[in-house]
Amino acid sequence: MTYDLKNRNGMTARFCENGARLMSLMVPDKNGKMVDVVIGFENPADYDNSTEPYFGATIGRYGNRIARGKFILEGKPLQLTINNGVNTLHGGKTGFQYQTWKLNKINDTTLVCSLNSPDGDNGFPGKLSVEVTYSLTDHNELIMDYKATTDKTTVVNLTNHAFFNLNGQGSILDHILMINANKYTPVDGTLIPTGEVANVKRTPFDFRISEKIGAHINDLNEQLKFGKGYDHNFVLNHSKIMPAAIVYGDKSRIMMSVYTQEPGLQFYSGNFMQGKNRLRTGPDNFRTAFCLETQHFPDSPNQPGFPSTILRPGEVYHTRSIYAFGVNK
Repeated sequence: MTYDLKNRNGMTARFCENGARLMSLMVPDKNGKMVDVVIGFENPADYDNSTEPYFGATIGRYGNRIARGKFILEGKPLQLTINNGVNTLHGGKTGFQYQTWKLNKINDTTLVCSLNSPDGDNGFPGKLSVEVTYSLTDHNELIMDYKATTDKTTVVNLTNHAFFNLNGQGSILDHILMINANKYTPVDGTLIPTGEVANVKRTPFDFRISEKIGAHINDLNEQLKFGKGYDHNFVLNHSKIMPAAIVYGDKSRIMMSVYTQEPGLQFYSGNFMQGKNRLRTGPDNFRTAFCLETQHFPDSPNQPGFPSTILRPGEVYHTRSIYAFGVNK
């Protein structure tokens, strides 16, 4: 079953219960033509057989990677399920993207998605109650409100894994990107942060001034080699004025601005896309979509210098991210 949201400007978003996924997002381009800026399948059932499990999914319990699926919490060693080489990625083998959520359409512009994750789910402690509210505004904003509570101390890092192409299809390398971050977290060969927080200056990771995604993606750089391109967490400069990121399609001129309360933004340039899935617009070929995932840092449970992702009983995890759309003519 699918659930459609629509604002007064004709912008529409489609979701399904399978992973509480954003299946489609129709946005007006420079000529007023509606463009689907989120790649995905036509039918919810097709996500079950996809070689890419994350298309548009609500991600949990822990977005991004945890080294070897291990960490110590309140003195107790924990072992998560392993699903990404030697590491845990996006919640483990049966993360939230594989779960059937309860979706409740409140009105034409608001959808509430809820899920109860049992104690021990993929190795995470505590019964976690999750509620994500997706809303469309008449300012052409898609708002994502995340909430969670637990009955045992645990870790939480929720996000959405939409794959964007602001032209609708084709390569994303000529999209223009700005990321409001002076620093990023370098990774090892398995894409786990080393613990260093490095300056982006004079590196291919400097997007403080708008740049084509593909401008430096093939530079001789160890970090780009590890990620096969960009697959890195950026340490955001928080500002009441500046968004975390701005990106626009070179053909459609659709502009997307990302606002978030999260300390990090994972920029992924579609490096592991292999054309194995037949989407609405054709195969998911190499670098035909990108992701900007608002989040806490990867492997934070093992990195005491990173912002904490611990949630305790009696506390409420609450964070908001906004994806706002317009036209850069």
